[in-house]
Amino acid sequence: MKTAVIGSGSWGTALAQVLADNNQPVELIGVDESEIEDINTNHRNSKYFKDTPVNPNVHASSDWKHVAEADVVLFAVPTAAIESVAKRAGECVNKPVIFVNVSKGFNPGTDERMSEVIRRVIPEEKLSSVVSLIGPSHAEEVIERQLTTIDAVSLKEDDAKTVQQLFSNQYMRIYTGTDEIGSELGAAVKNVMAIASGIIAGLGYKDNTRAALITRGLQEMIRFGTHFGGKPETFIGLTGIGDLIVTCSSINSRNFQAGYQIGSENNVANFFEHNTKTTEGVRTSKVVHEIAEKNSIDMPICEEVFQILFEGKEPKNCANDLMLRDLKKEF
Repeated sequence: MKTAVIGSGSWGTALAQVLADNNQPVELIGVDESEIEDINTNHRNSKYFKDTPVNPNVHASSDWKHVAEADVVLFAVPTAAIESVAKRAGECVNKPVIFVNVSKGFNPGTDERMSEVIRRVIPEEKLSSVVSLIGPSHAEEVIERQLTTIDAVSLKEDDAKTVQQLFSNQYMRIYTGTDEIGSELGAAVKNVMAIASGIIAGLGYKDNTRAALITRGLQEMIRFGTHFGGKPETFIGLTGIGDLIVTCSSINSRNFQAGYQIGSENNVANFFEHNTKTTEGVRTSKVVHEIAEKNSIDMPICEEVFQILFEGKEPKNCANDLMLRDLKKEF
């Protein structure tokens, strides 16, 4: 099966290399000609991975004819671009294709999950299914072939198994799942928790505080996800606690990095003024705030992050406010 990976950034490049390592035909589609040239000529993506070599069988291009020829199309672009990219991909293909998404968050304007967006914009006759390929993973480690385990989640289990076979090897292990709602919502909300984790680290709090944040953050993820039909057991798996741990604990996480800057400066203005990276948790915190408020879902950590990002609250005040909430049972 031929795969077209749309997005020549860090995650797209890393996943294209997984396929190349598996001797699968793959074409990496990008818009930055310097990245494309770097990959094809130097077998590097220096913008994201410095001197780390990329499998020479990964070929990059800006030509969407490769999308038309693909059996599997993978979207490795920010959530804000998913709708337009999926629409263009749907116009290119002329047969039922498996569309794989690796973005985590909500669609701007509609607040849909990524799988909902893809199903809405791609004609039914061209869509075999949507598979969400998500879980605890950093592209910086996958490109180095560090041992990684993630999920292929789809309403169509056979297609999830196809994606599982395509990407699994000695360093990448793929499990399958069918809880699309729980997996996607967990993967989105954990980005907000990662910002919170970065903030408390920037403020000087250490392991005890992070453990509390991850544990109570997981409860918020479960509360939010199950409200909309997600299964509780999903959140103790790779797209729940697994993804939460890695993104709350690693400097490789852009959301953690953002939170750390905000916490260490005790101010959000400088981050917004100078940030050039895609930080999905920022917008996600606003969406989660609005949805939680509308549906009366108790999300205290997410609410504190929202207050810091959008309401001018000083980060140093958030920990005290959380610690001094009304006392209650854990469960």
